Amino acid sequence: MYIYPSVAPSLPTWWQKILPSEKVHLGLDLRGGMHLMLEVQTEKAVESSLDRTIEELKYNLRKARIPVKVIERIEGRTVEVELVKPEQLDKFNEILDNDFGYLVTQSTREDEGRVKVTLGIHDREAKRIEDLSVRQALETIRNRIDQFGVTEPDIRPQGKDRVVVQLPGIKDTKRAVELIGQTARLEFKLVDEDHSPTKALAEGPPPGTEIAYHIEVDHETGRTKKIPYLLRKRALMTGEYITNARMRFDNQYNTPYVALNFDAKGSRLFERITEAHIKKRLAIVLDNIVKSAPVIQDKIPGGRAVITGRFTQEEATDLATVLRSGALPAPVKILEERTVGPSLGQDSINRGLLSILIGGILVLGFMAFYYRASGLIADLALLLNMLLIMAVLVAFRATLTLPGIAGIILTIGMSVDANVLIFERIREEKRMGKTPRAAVDGGFSKAMWTIFDANITTFIAALVLYQFGTGPIRGFAVTLSIGIVASLFTALFVSRLVFDYLLVKVKMKTVSI
Repeated sequence: MYIYPSVAPSLPTWWQKILPSEKVHLGLDLRGGMHLMLEVQTEKAVESSLDRTIEELKYNLRKARIPVKVIERIEGRTVEVELVKPEQLDKFNEILDNDFGYLVTQSTREDEGRVKVTLGIHDREAKRIEDLSVRQALETIRNRIDQFGVTEPDIRPQGKDRVVVQLPGIKDTKRAVELIGQTARLEFKLVDEDHSPTKALAEGPPPGTEIAYHIEVDHETGRTKKIPYLLRKRALMTGEYITNARMRFDNQYNTPYVALNFDAKGSRLFERITEAHIKKRLAIVLDNIVKSAPVIQDKIPGGRAVITGRFTQEEATDLATVLRSGALPAPVKILEERTVGPSLGQDSINRGLLSILIGGILVLGFMAFYYRASGLIADLALLLNMLLIMAVLVAFRATLTLPGIAGIILTIGMSVDANVLIFERIREEKRMGKTPRAAVDGGFSKAMWTIFDANITTFIAALVLYQFGTGPIRGFAVTLSIGIVASLFTALFVSRLVFDYLLVKVKMKTVSI
C-alpha cells in the first residue's frame, strides 16, 4: 500500500482519495538538485543593531534636553557622540548606564569646548546578536523554502556563521538563489521633491537625504533602466508590521502586484503616515531598491498596501514569499553553489539499485543452496524485511540517500546473520536427536538473545549517529535503524511463524535445513 505509489507510473483517482499516495523521497545525491553554502554576515547584523541603538539614543537625549552636534556610527562597531555642553556629560553617562548598558565608553575627550565620547558595543552583546542573527537567518530561509514548495530540504547550521542548504529536485536554481539570498528589508520613505535627483547625483544629496534607484527591466529585450530617486533617509515605517503578503492581479490591466496586510499597530501607523503626507510621494523601498513611489491621494485605513511594478507573475510571487517570510537579520553571502544534475542523480540511483539487486540475488541464492527449504523461509523473511524498510520510509516521509542505501545493504547482512544463527542452532539440536518441533524451539530460543544483543548494540550506535550526525550520516542511521527493527521482526517472528505453520498445520515430519 505504501510502496505501490513509488513503483506505479500513475495512480488511479480512487487510490489517491483513500490510500497513501506519497512516494519515496530521494535525497540530493540520488535525485539531483542544489547545494548551497551560505555565510551570514553577522557583522552587518551588529552594525544594524548599533544603527537602531543610535536612533533610540537620539530620542532619549532629546527627551532629556541634551543637545548633541554629532551622533553617528563612524566605523564598524564604533559610535561617536559630540556633546555641545560639557557640563551635561554626567547626565549623558547616566542615560547610558540606565538604558544602554551594553554600550561601552572607549574614550572621552574635550575639543573646542565640546565633549567627544567614543562608544563601542560590549563583546557579550555583540556575540548575542551574532548568534541570534544566524538562528533567525536559518528560520527565515527555512520559511522561504517551505513556501517555495521544495520537499525534504536539508537546512542546517555549520560552524558559527554558516548555513548549508540542500534542495533535492530543484531545477530553477537561479530563482532559488534569488529567493534565499534576498535580505527583503522593506521600508517606506518619503520622496524629497524639494530637490532635484539629478543635481543631488552631481553635487551629492542634501543632508538627511539619500539616492536610491528604481530599476526597470524590459522583459522582452532584457535591458535595464535605472531611475534615481532622492529619498528622505529616515524610514517612516518598515516591513516588521507585515502579517501577510500575496500576489494579486490588477483587474484593469491584469498585471501582477503584491498586496500587503499590516497588523493592528502597523495599520494605525500606516494610516497616520498617509494622512500626514497626502499629495506627497511615498517610496516603497526593498533592499535599497525603490519598487514604487506612488502619490498618496488620501489617508489609507484598514492596514493594506500594494507594491506595483513591472513584475512578472513569478517575480511578484517570489517577492510576496520573501515579505511573508520576513527579512533576513543580516545579508547572506553565497560561498559555494553546486548543482547535481539529474543524470548524475539517476546514475546514482541505478548504481545503488544494481548493488542491492546483485547483493540480494547472491544472498538469496546462497541461503536457498546451503539451508535448502529453511533457506527459502529466510529468503521470504529477507524480502519482507526490504518491503518493510521501504514502506516505513514512505510512511514517515524519510529521505532515501546513497548512504541510506548502504544502510539497507548492511541490514541485509545483519538479517542473514540472524537467520544463520537460528539455523545453525537448529542443526545442533537435530544432531542431538531432538524431534523437528523441539529442534526448532531450541534453535530459536538459544539464538534469540545473541541476535538481540548484536542488533540492540547496533541500534544504539545508529541512534547516536542520527542524533549527532548530519546529512548523509543521518540518512545512513535512519535506514539502519528501520532495518534493524524490521530484521528482528522478520527473523524472530515471521520465520518462526512459518516454521510453526509447517510443523503444526502442515504436519511436516522433518526440517529441511
